[in-house]
Amino acid sequence: MSDDRPEPDRIEGAPHPRETNHLFGQDAAQAAFLEAFNTGRLHHGWLVTGPRGVGKATLAWMIARFLIATPSTQEDGLFGAPPPPTSLQIDPDHPVSRRILANSEPALFSLRRPYDEKTKKLKSQITVDEVRKLKNFFALSSADGGHRVVIVDSADEMNVNAANAILKLLEEPPAKTTLLLISHQPSRLLPTIRSRCRELRLAPLSPHDMTQALDQAGAEVNAGPALAELSVGSVGEALRLTQLGGLETYSKLLMLFDSLPRTNRQQALALAEAAAARGKDSEFELLLTLMDMILARIARTGATGRPPAVEVIAGEAALLQRLAPSPHHARRWAEVAQEISARTRHGRAVNLDPAALVLDTVFKLQETATA
Repeated sequence: MSDDRPEPDRIEGAPHPRETNHLFGQDAAQAAFLEAFNTGRLHHGWLVTGPRGVGKATLAWMIARFLIATPSTQEDGLFGAPPPPTSLQIDPDHPVSRRILANSEPALFSLRRPYDEKTKKLKSQITVDEVRKLKNFFALSSADGGHRVVIVDSADEMNVNAANAILKLLEEPPAKTTLLLISHQPSRLLPTIRSRCRELRLAPLSPHDMTQALDQAGAEVNAGPALAELSVGSVGEALRLTQLGGLETYSKLLMLFDSLPRTNRQQALALAEAAAARGKDSEFELLLTLMDMILARIARTGATGRPPAVEVIAGEAALLQRLAPSPHHARRWAEVAQEISARTRHGRAVNLDPAALVLDTVFKLQETATA
């Protein structure tokens, strides 16, 4: 892939998962895979799940390096079976590590959304044509009989035909091949795909693990309580929030909510104009995400009778309690959250004017707050 092409599995401002040497906060998942390897119970299909940005792709690439570089403990060589490994870590200077870093490892195939030469953009889905390339991979790779690995990042992005083609591979897996399917929303995958994979579920990172992961990524980010709360334990989300001014946007949204039930028209227009700015698609997507988050925090406050333990912005707790003082109010906000999310996502899908979507959302918030 040429340097000017985007990679769909890379978070902007962070190293690609193949370039990341250490995985923080996911010791349980690593131990589970290592135990399966050492006991000869290595499944051919693994579903790596969890929220975005918590290390799923990093773990998949770590497993790939490990499997290709490490002989099976069940295979006796000239001097007997090697001692079982105690870690998934492979030396960065190992030939396999070097080849993977250079995208030249013949025993590894990365299945992801392709780049469209005509539009000069990434396609929106993983198509069956990409899956068909695996035929050549299986025919030509690993001539020495070693292990082969396929990373699907992400399985959520496969279209129906691609998903069915992967399912066939899971049903009739090639010898000495492991498929690693990364999924942010496994419930949306075909049930037959899920049933033929063993799951490795990754959890949100603690503030301490997030700080270490951000340091490793070379991000000059202060992972304070507010950022940790807003990113929900996701390094990828913390980077996105920092790059796109997420804390400032969240603060502006809270000011808008604070004006309810009488909407501050000037604030609403400012948000709408910012959303409609050319080249600001990422910022608008973040705005929608943060809107969903605030509505969820309002509903949760009303349902539990207490605000979140960490305030993202000073005074947030009092605002959440004012808008949802009871479970009855919580249900109303939860319902409107679903409605707003569905309407805005539909609007994005059919290319409605972002400013109109924002203003429509504001009017819906005002209606809910006065009901």
